[in-house]
Amino acid sequence: MYGVNAVSPSKRRTREPGIDYYADNGCEVARTCLECPLSRCKFDDMAWFTAYRRLARDFRIADAIHSEGLSVREAAQRFSVTPRTIFRVLNRCRRAMQELTPEETEAFVSLAFYPSK
Repeated sequence: MYGVNAVSPSKRRTREPGIDYYADNGCEVARTCLECPLSRCKFDDMAWFTAYRRLARDFRIADAIHSEGLSVREAAQRFSVTPRTIFRVLNRCRRAMQELTPEETEAFVSLAFYPSK
């Protein structure tokens, strides 16, 4: 009567089309999706989020350089990277400050100093 993989009409789910139910548990950026300051969801575009998650480390390095007055060599030694990487970090931070909204910048800066929920 029915094919091997067919579902009988009586066993089909009856839900309204286009409505998905899920628990809004948020992530490390915000407690719930509705409170999230990011322009994109980390679950929708993981590559975008990973790039900006790395930016959290960059903000931590830039903050140490500016607040403690570290030289490039001192910062490189402290964070176990090369001096060239420190220049790249500072350049990425400068570009990010121009590309991100103030809310997004604040969210990623807070990730740099408080990496978990």
